[in-house]
Amino acid sequence: QAVVDFERLAEHAAVFQGHDVGFCCLGTTRAKAGADGFVRVDRDYVAQAAELARAGGCKQFVLQSSQGANAQSSFLYLRVKGEVENLVRAVGFDRCAILRPGVLLCKRQESRPMEWVTQQFLGVVARVFPTAFSVPVETVARAMVACVLQPGEEKVKVLENKAIHELGKA
Repeated sequence: QAVVDFERLAEHAAVFQGHDVGFCCLGTTRAKAGADGFVRVDRDYVAQAAELARAGGCKQFVLQSSQGANAQSSFLYLRVKGEVENLVRAVGFDRCAILRPGVLLCKRQESRPMEWVTQQFLGVVARVFPTAFSVPVETVARAMVACVLQPGEEKVKVLENKAIHELGKA
């Protein structure tokens, strides 16, 4: 494990050398980082890390994005997620998987009251519609690994929430 300063990521290029696969789950919230900070973390840091990984020899990249990601969205969160997806695609990995999970179900150390309420509600909804709106983080992690272990023919593969559930159970 290496600790890097994302504000000076180019100075840590050696950390990105010699890896076949890159996994990226980096993200923050607008509430925590402000609008500019959110864009910097969720788009700029991710895109720069992908570029450094590719320059270091990385052949395959797996990105956790978000359900509804769309570079044309009027919502900042969805627009930034769509923009970073496009930037990562443009890097030119041999293979790239983009996972678009719904609400991530997990226990956090930090307090996010609205997210907690949403998770409680979606936990009930998930009993009836298990793949519609949410997904446990463990399922996302298994699906990300499965993208590497069971690669398809596509250069870029986009998995929506239901496909993440299916692949994460395999």
